[in-house]
This record gives sequence, structure tokens and C-alpha cells, in this order.
Amino acid sequence: MTEEARTVTLTINGQQITAKKGATILQAATEAGIYIPTLCYYQPLTPYGGCRLCIVEVEGMKGFPTSCTTPAAEGMAVSTDTPAIQELRRNVLELILSEHPYFCVTCDRREYCEQFRGQVQKTRMVVGCHTCPENGRCELQKLADYIGIGEISLPYTPREVPVLRDSPFFDRDYNLCILCGRCVRVCQELRGVGAIAFTYRGSHALVGTAFGRSLEDSGCQFCGACVDACPTGALVEKTAKWLGVPERSETTTCPHCSIGCQLELQVKAGKVINSIPALSGINQGQACVKGRFGIAQFVHHPARLASPLIKRDDILQEATWDEASQLIADRLPEYRGEQFALLSSATNTNEDSYIAQKFARVVMNTNNIDNSASFYQTPLLNGLIRRLGSGIIASSIGEIENAACIVTINGSVASVQPIAELKIKKAVSKGAKLIVISPFKVELCRFADSWLQNSPGSEVALFLGMMQVIISEDLVEQAFVDKYCENFNGLKESLAELKPDFVEKTTGVSWHQIVEAARCYATTKPASIIYPLGSIPLTYELDSVFAICDLAMLTGNVGKPSSGVNLLGMLNNAQGVYDVGASPYLYPGCQPVSEMRQKFEAAWSCKLPSMPGLAVTKVFDAIDKGQVKALYIFGQDALLMAMCSRYKDLLSKLEFLVVQDVFLSDTAYLAHVVLPAASFAEQDGTFTNTEHRIQPVRKIIEPINYARPGWWIGCQIAQKMHASGFDFSQSSEVMNEIGNFIPQYRNADDGHFGMPTRGREKAGDKAKFMPIDYEEATEAVDSQYPLILMAQPSLYCFYASVDVQSKMAGFSRLCDRELLEISSADAVKLGISDGDEVRIVSRHGESIAKAKVTKNVLCGTVCLKFHFIDSLFRLTVDRDVVTEPFEIKLCAVRVGKVQ
Repeated sequence: MTEEARTVTLTINGQQITAKKGATILQAATEAGIYIPTLCYYQPLTPYGGCRLCIVEVEGMKGFPTSCTTPAAEGMAVSTDTPAIQELRRNVLELILSEHPYFCVTCDRREYCEQFRGQVQKTRMVVGCHTCPENGRCELQKLADYIGIGEISLPYTPREVPVLRDSPFFDRDYNLCILCGRCVRVCQELRGVGAIAFTYRGSHALVGTAFGRSLEDSGCQFCGACVDACPTGALVEKTAKWLGVPERSETTTCPHCSIGCQLELQVKAGKVINSIPALSGINQGQACVKGRFGIAQFVHHPARLASPLIKRDDILQEATWDEASQLIADRLPEYRGEQFALLSSATNTNEDSYIAQKFARVVMNTNNIDNSASFYQTPLLNGLIRRLGSGIIASSIGEIENAACIVTINGSVASVQPIAELKIKKAVSKGAKLIVISPFKVELCRFADSWLQNSPGSEVALFLGMMQVIISEDLVEQAFVDKYCENFNGLKESLAELKPDFVEKTTGVSWHQIVEAARCYATTKPASIIYPLGSIPLTYELDSVFAICDLAMLTGNVGKPSSGVNLLGMLNNAQGVYDVGASPYLYPGCQPVSEMRQKFEAAWSCKLPSMPGLAVTKVFDAIDKGQVKALYIFGQDALLMAMCSRYKDLLSKLEFLVVQDVFLSDTAYLAHVVLPAASFAEQDGTFTNTEHRIQPVRKIIEPINYARPGWWIGCQIAQKMHASGFDFSQSSEVMNEIGNFIPQYRNADDGHFGMPTRGREKAGDKAKFMPIDYEEATEAVDSQYPLILMAQPSLYCFYASVDVQSKMAGFSRLCDRELLEISSADAVKLGISDGDEVRIVSRHGESIAKAKVTKNVLCGTVCLKFHFIDSLFRLTVDRDVVTEPFEIKLCAVRVGKVQ
């Protein structure tokens, strides 16, 4: 199609403009810089022409059509500000203002009034511009100025409804509501939640929840989309309510999950005061509760480290950077080689983790470098490489909404990556089939065509059953398999003896449901599998990955748009930390240590160790045995710190411990030196998201106190140890060196950030089917531990090294106690009522939670929705035994009411 065929030419106010075919008049005008006032229009929503403020005149067309709903046509002549239109707009706006205390928009002293400034933080706001929390940011105020509202003839009758403060993050003052419906529509249309709606009718109409319930009880996820959509001060964030207009805002990448949402951080007086989801980027104007309401509090958290600390007489005392880095440089040479280990964080920037692994290898001459994502990502990465020769087989996150069939596996997508769940809901709204495989009920079950509620730990058996159906019913994409895969016959033979009654008994899912799900997945294309990493127990996650890959390959759902296996990581840079080489087995670019040593010796001008290093769990085992005597923890990370908390006695055996963190964690108290790291908002760099998109991290504010970027800290210590190759002065120079080893990372410092990468249809080596011998993997139950515990992070779980939620407004209320879902039958048997405080005891430890009696889980199982990951570790990790693999998702427990 030619460019001319894709565009239309029209005239607006005498100005000829070109617009994309299908664009509305409003969109065409906005693109051309022509302002048309509107109130109900909100870019992410479908236009519906409710407010009538965007009316225009179109030559040859009767009446005054709304520009937000009228498509721009070839040759159209449009007028936007004729006297007739201006008069109509004034009348319409007066009607709207009659529903709102309009004195703030008509007062001729608004710019100079100081009378109410001292009272703005006291009681409920009704009138006066300086008693409005949105003064200077209110769309209604701006519209009144543009249209020229000076005097209003219509009376205003105050609603006098109380301000609702039940939300932990924002207030709802419906005295200021103009009933535009944007908040209601965004909650239903974009988020798929429907927590709020119009209540009552006529002059009594209000926005509210069903039956006046709290937002929390109405299913609100506190994403803040309604607050962002509100054009007045009816919905306003609590913490930013009286901070006024920001001085500036800059876009950066959210640090809270591996989606990598783009956020606009608003800054005033050198502090981040708010974060707003950017319309650009993968999130398209949406965010989760942590990205929307947790950023400013996270950056300015009271537990932030202020300066370097050195332990003197068993007490951590403040020190200068020179003192701390010199002490480290003096001590570490004693432990060069296998007596040293460095643990990086999957929340670090790529630049930080690159310097961390280079420091370990070049300065300390060891491959004992790992990261916390290896708890759950290493088996997945190995499985994908062994199956497909590549660690990437996913489509982009944006393509999910165009899939015809989606299968989600064993977990709440919302708690891991809420934006990915929005894409799934969007696909369903377009007609996609949704199959949910999960032992417990999740949000997506409401939208699913089929929910396969399997027994915990039986996922592999279920996948094998689906594959048998696909093969036996001749639903295999044979052309794809013949061209791109090998050992199909081996897989076919391994499944020949699989009995439907065995699969039924093992999974608890009827064979009919499995057959229908298999047929749907195999015949409805493109089909995508959504798999939250860490949602399947680690002890058999590798087999799960093999089975999922086999399913995708059998049906040809690999290497094509809106297909593949989308692995949703918990930690924001779990992909990047492997890319840049923070692994005991891999150099930058995922190049094997066992094969590529000479290449990196030449590049770094040094001798490198020949053998792969120790993985994170083996590092702790080596500490226990006295083999590792010095440890450098390079970055803040909850998974790592929770493990360290369980192994405090082991860490006390270390002769030298360095902890580099944003916060003063429990582990930091054990360290000999503590180094304050800059947060993501205080440095430049990059994160690599789950779809392999390399995204910018911008320095929004100056580092707080004496915090410094991780790459800078590593370079300073290396230079004091007289190592070469660490003379970087800015993060872009580090990225340039990364680009020497990883082509996809080249030019990232110039703003040419990487696009999503999907596994290609391979022209060389073929992908491999591998038969799987199914073994039941659940921990055995007995009379002492009769229940199987599953674990899922809550929507409010921060993967930081301290429980940041407990000191953050809003989050502290939602995270006051862990939540344990228990079936009604088990609750009756144990004498437990909804809301009771219960003690969960496993073979490894115990934890306290609040009971939620529900039909969402199977009898004989309980589900822990944890806010703090150390609560989970207390139940699943032995304090005295270091094991690998490291199971943290499934265990046998008993539950009792706390007396």
C-alpha cells in the first residue's frame, strides 16, 4: 500500500494537514498541533463523545459532530472555533460546572489569592482554587480559561458527601466529580476489573463501588489508572496531594518487574514526588500499584543507606568512600581465586552487573560469580538452550493481545507482571481463547474459557497428556516439525503408553477437559503460552520447561508473531544479568566459560580461571566448608537477602563480607564494610526486559547522601587494587564495552535501544524433542504435615532487600500480614474462621499468616500469598542444610489457629 493510500488530506481552520487513514478529526488536529477542547476524551479509551466539548463544524455535514468520534475523510473542511461553536461550548461547560464547585475557575483573583493557602491541608475541600488539590493541574480549570468562562448563571448545589479515604493511596472526593465517566471506563475497559461504576441515577448519580463496599473488597488492584484519568481533584494521590505542579518530569524504566514499564517521574525541589505511567513504551499509559504509588517512597525510603559503613569494635560506623574502598582493596587480595565469591543482583543495571562479573574474573581471578535469578532462571535457560539452541522463544509482550489462544500456567500473572495480564485481557476482548492451568483460582479465571484446576506438582503430567492428545488426534504441525525439529518419533514413543486414567488421577483434571484444552491450543493459532517464572516448583521446573517447549514445537507455535513461550520474570533485570555474564558458567553474551576463555583473556588482557565457578547455593555450601572466606554482595535483592537471613550463622564464618545495597538490610549488619548504592532514579544505565528489549534507566535526581552507582563502586575498588580496564567515567562507556561482546547491546548509549527478540525459525541446528519420565515431585504429606502449601507473591511484594512495604504509606496497611488461602472443608476441620491468625509449620520452620477461607483452593492444599519473601523462606529453606536444587514453592505443612 502506498503512502497516499494510508493517509487522508483535510483542511482544519484553513490549514491543510495529512492524517493517518482511520484517525478521527480530534486525533488529526492534535497531531497537527491544533487544539480542540475536550473533557471525556482520554487517549487510552475508546472515544464516545459524551461531553460534547469537542464539537466542530464540517463543511457539507449537518449539525455539530464530535471530533473525537468523527473519522477524518479525504477533502474534509473542518472549523473548530467559529462563534457558534464557542457559544455552544460555553453553554455545555456551564452545565458541567454546575456539577462542580466552580468558584475556582471563575474567580478573577485566582492567580493572586493567598487567603486560603494556610488552610489547604485541613478539612474537606469544596470551594476556592487554593483549597483544590489539583490547582494548576486541573483540566476543568484549563478548559474554563480557554473557553472564557467568566460568569456562570446556573446555581451550584453542593453534594456534601463525605470524602472517602478507604484507599491506601488516594482520596475520593466526589464533591469535585463531574461524572465524566473516565475513571469508570478505564477500570472496566482497560483494566478489566470493574471495581467502580455509576451508582444511583439522575441528580443523585455518583461514582462508587457496589453496595458501598471498600475498594479493597471490590477487587481494586490500586493501579491508579482511575486517578490518572480523573480530570479534576475528585481522585488525588495522598502523598502528592498538596505538592503542587512538578518542576519537571523525565521518563525512565520501572525497577519492579521484568516488563520494564516506562514511567514519568515528576520532580520538585530535587525530590521525586510522583510517578505517572508514560503513554509510550510497552505499558501504554498503564502501571501497577508498585510502579504508580511505590516509586517516590521507594527512592526516598527511610531505610536508605546514607554513607559507607565500616565495622569497628563490632559496630558499623560511618566512613568516607576513600576509607571504605581502601579497606576493601587492602583486604581482598588475601582471597584471590576460589576463596572469593561475588553475588550480583538481578535488580542491578546491566552496567552494574557487567562490572561485577568483570571484577570477579579480572581482579579476583574467579568464576565464583552468580546472581539470585539463578534460583529459578538457570534451569529455564538451560532447558531452552538444550531444546531449541536458544534462550529465547517468546513473542513480544505487545503481541500477546493478538494471539488467538493463550495458555497461562500455574500462577497469577497479575502478581508477577500486571501489564502482561492486561495484554491477555485485551486478547480475550478481541475473541481469543484463554486456558488457565492453576491449582488455585486467579484473576484470569474470570475470563477463561477453561480452567484446569490441577493438583499441585502435577503440571508435567498434564502437559504430557495434552501432547498425547495432539499426537493421537493428528493435530501436529507436521511441516514445521519435519523442517525445524528432530527426535519426534522418540517423543511419540515415550507418550504411547501414557494412560488417560493415570493423567486424570495424577492431575485431578478430567480427561475430557485435557482433551478440549489440547485441541484448542493445537488448532487455534497463533497460540501463546504465558509462564510466570518460579511459579512451578523448582525441583521439576526443568521438566516443565521441556514439556512446554515440546507443546509449542508440536503445534508450530515457535518463532512466529503472537506465539511461543513467554517467560515472565519476577526481577526486573533477570534477563540482562545473564546477558552481561553474571553467571558462574557464562561470559557476557551467554558464551560458555568452558569454551570461550581465550577470547575473553585477549579482550581483557589477563589470565582467567579455566573452570566454571560456584552457583549461589554452592557458594553457601563452600562458606560452610571454609572454602569461600570472602564474599561481596553486589546489589539489593530480596531473594538473596532472604537466603542470607536464613544462613546468618554461615555468614558469620566469613573472614570478610562486603555488602553493597540501597538499604540497610539485616545482612548488612553482618558485614565488615557496607557500601551505599544509588537507586535506579539516581543513575544512568539500562535494564533488559523479559522480551529482550534493552531499555534506558535515566538519572532523574542526584544520588541521595553519599550513594553511588554500582558500576562506579566496582571500578573504584578495582582501580585501588591496581587493576586495568576499569577506568570508566560514565555508564555509557561501560555499555560500549558490553556492546563489543553482545551485538544487540551496541549503540544503546545513543538511545538506539534494543527491540524485542523472538526465537527465529532455525536454518541450522534443529530443535530437539526430549522424552520426559514423569516423577511426582510434591513433598510427602503425613499425619504431622497433612497439607500441601503452594506459594505466590502478592501484588504488593517488593523484591528489595528490606521489607520496604512496612515503612511506605499505603503499602504498610495492605501488607500488615501474610495471607493464607485455605479451603472451606479444611477450615471447618481445623476450626479456623476467615480472618483468624494462623501458624503455618513445615519441616523447615514456621510462619504466621491471616487465614482466608475460600473455594479458590483444593481441599488438602493451602496457598500462601506472601508480601515478604523471607516469610516463605522460613517455611521452605532449611536453616542448617544447603541443598541444590533449592525448593521454595511447595512443601508439606500443618496449619493451626493461633490461640
